[in-house]
Amino acid sequence: MSITSASATLVGLLADPDPALSPCAPDGGEKICDFFYERTGNVSLARWSDTLIGRPLAILGLLILAVALRWVLRKAIDRVVKRAEDPATSKLGMAAERANPMQAARRAQRAETMGSLFKSIVTGIVVAIFGTMMLSEIGVDIAPIIASAGIIGIALGFGAQSLVKDFLSGVFMILEDQYGVGDIIDVGEAIGTVEAVSLRVTRLRDINGTVWYVPNGEIMRVGNQSQNWSRTVLDVGVGYHEDIVNVRRVLEEIAHAMWEDEEFTGQVIEEPSVWGVQELAADAVTMRVVLKTTPGSQWAIAREMRQRIKTRFDHEGIEIPFAQRVVWHREEPKAAAPAGDEKGERGE
Repeated sequence: MSITSASATLVGLLADPDPALSPCAPDGGEKICDFFYERTGNVSLARWSDTLIGRPLAILGLLILAVALRWVLRKAIDRVVKRAEDPATSKLGMAAERANPMQAARRAQRAETMGSLFKSIVTGIVVAIFGTMMLSEIGVDIAPIIASAGIIGIALGFGAQSLVKDFLSGVFMILEDQYGVGDIIDVGEAIGTVEAVSLRVTRLRDINGTVWYVPNGEIMRVGNQSQNWSRTVLDVGVGYHEDIVNVRRVLEEIAHAMWEDEEFTGQVIEEPSVWGVQELAADAVTMRVVLKTTPGSQWAIAREMRQRIKTRFDHEGIEIPFAQRVVWHREEPKAAAPAGDEKGERGE
């Protein structure tokens, strides 16, 4: 072989290196390595360029992309939360929420809670996905990691079913606004005022001061006694001999006076009504009076109404019946005297 042909062969190898002899990946995926190898022909430099420049750049790009994606998603969540806090989007309307600031505050608290929850979920998902991709760039085999994650997920699914159930129930309770802090609820065995609501447990305090911790997954049904508005329902018994028309008129006057009383302005939110005869009991005629009140005010309104009804009935002479028992005293007739005794009485 001449010197000219040998030189041509060497130039051809440098210009178009054999993939089998190339230090880079045969599929051409290592761009940095290919670039330095094509420019310099130095195998060591090409390999170190990929390690020192290519992989750090790829990891940095993934990190920037993860931060940017997380920022965009969190901003979107903040925007949704801000819209949810706006009274204009409320089902009750702006006027209703201005009349009841507690309702507006609870909506804002619920929106912030859900926003924090979704932000945590987004952060966890982004970190898991991009963290796995970064490990892959470093050269770690991620197949066992993915398989282990699946196995751990199945184990947690079987071993922590109650925890997952509590978490999901808490999410839906907050989303559906079933109750919030300050509400008086009935969850079956416990009835009281809600002091705290988390994704796992609800804490409430009953009328005796006992604090109940109820797992959200154990709440099969809940009765909210102080959401949006409440109602005072009074059943008043009067004697059968009373004039029902007059009793109804007196009850309407008492309820209307309660409605116009400045002390209870804002607590009674609608004109009270007397529904009429509710029951014909064994010892009384029951009349029903109904007042629509703000949440949590129904018990105080009921106590005040009972006091006013008792005072006015005493003044009007209307009898509030109480348990009575009628006792019949029957005297037995004297037994007739024997015939012999009658003769002795006559002196025979």
